[in-house]
Amino acid sequence: MSHTIRLRPVLAGGRNVGFELAMKRVMDVGVSACLLLVLAPFLLLVAVLVKTTSKGLVFYTCHWIGHEERPFTGWKFRTMVENADAMEDQLKAQNEMIGPAFKITNDPRVTPIGRFLRRYSIDELPQLWNVLKGDISLVGPRAPREHEFVQFTEFQRQKLAVQPGITCLWQVQGRHRINDYDRWVELDLEYIRTWSLWLDIKILARTALVVIQGSGV
Repeated sequence: MSHTIRLRPVLAGGRNVGFELAMKRVMDVGVSACLLLVLAPFLLLVAVLVKTTSKGLVFYTCHWIGHEERPFTGWKFRTMVENADAMEDQLKAQNEMIGPAFKITNDPRVTPIGRFLRRYSIDELPQLWNVLKGDISLVGPRAPREHEFVQFTEFQRQKLAVQPGITCLWQVQGRHRINDYDRWVELDLEYIRTWSLWLDIKILARTALVVIQGSGV
């Protein structure tokens, strides 16, 4: 696909989405707050498992770039060994992604418990706090890491036109079968152009199915 894609305004087609955007935020707050409350005992158990099965902190601090290129700090359960970031340069030759992102299917830095957490996307659950705060949404383009963002082309920067999210079209339409970052961005732009509250609901439903199937890595 041509890399001359341009975003249409959110009000594309004359559709006033102000109410839908407000409802998107209501859904974000309601769902994230409920899940954090209901899952609190489970999250505590996961934290204990992460802490007692490998050396290092319970949480991994994510330095991400969000909507309109604003930096923010996100959180995940730590799934890798303590010095994982320092090891990334040594593993560049094994990177399976074309573009600024870094991905290895059988990453040697991932701990045994981390592999299980990733398989069922449990490591992502702390990001519900970021959703509640308003840093991200439940659904939206995945935020790039700071060192990935500095490598972005103008085409790739377009994905930052909206608030990032925990899940997106990439995660339910190919996910780890997609190894070209530009193709990932194309899915993000498709989401932006065709956005509706109903689309978010459908992506959340499909994400739940992906999680149950344990297809994450």
